[in-house]
Formats: sequence, structure tokens, C-alpha cells
Amino acid sequence: MARPFSLLGLLRLRHAQQDQAGAVLAEANDRLREAADERVRAKRTLADEPSEVTDAAMLSALAASRASSRGMLAELDAVARRRQSDVDAAQAAFNEARRAAIGLEKLEHKHVVAEAAADLRDEQIALDEIASRPRPDGSPSGTHPENPGGAA
Repeated sequence: MARPFSLLGLLRLRHAQQDQAGAVLAEANDRLREAADERVRAKRTLADEPSEVTDAAMLSALAASRASSRGMLAELDAVARRRQSDVDAAQAAFNEARRAAIGLEKLEHKHVVAEAAADLRDEQIALDEIASRPRPDGSPSGTHPENPGGAA
């Protein structure tokens, strides 16, 4: 009977940590995508302003609108940079969690291989012991009673 992998609980924990880090990374990517979409919408709004200026009041309003839009774009750029840094941090955390899980998965694989080899070795020893016992009919093991030459 194979021994269970002694670090199985830790491996499960590492997989849970990896799953959690993956969820955080997905959420950070979604927020980054939203920020990029908001920036695109703001740029479209800036481009949709009237192209003909008919008087000084309209020119003043257009200048104020553009200044406000540029300020909003600068803020959206700052948000996008912050969210990109959040994505980078989440990616690093996910990579670290994955690395830790992979290390334990390799140990588990080595354990499984070693246990399978031990089981085969134990089985071969048991078969060798059975083969070396004298038979109840008195014939040596490895020979058949009807065929004393040993061929079955």
C-alpha cells in the first residue's frame, strides 16, 4: 500500500493560493480594461466638439471644455497607470503562487514514482518468497508434478 503524499495539504493550499491570485489578476485586468475604455470614450467626447466657432463666447466655452477634457484625460491616464501597476503586482503574485505550486507538484510526482517503484519491489519480493517455498506435494518449486523436467 502506497503512503500518501505527506505534503498533500500544503499542495492543496498552494493550488488555492494560485486560484486566488488568478482571480485577483483577472479582476485587475478587468479594471485596467475599464480604464482604457473610459479614456477612449473621453477622447471621442473631446473630438465631438463643434468645429466652427461663431463668436467669442463660443470660443471661450470651447477652450474651457478642452481644458477640462485634457484634465480629465490626464486623470484617466493616471488611473490607467495605477491600474497597470496593480496588474503587474497581481501578475507577479500569480507567478509566485504558480511557482510554489509547481515545486510541490514536482515533489508529488517524485513521491508517486518512488511509491510505485517500492510497491513493485515489494510485490516482486513477495513473488520470490512464494516461488522459493517448497510445494505441498513435495516437488521443488518451479517444476510441475506431471513434468519433472520443469517445463510447464
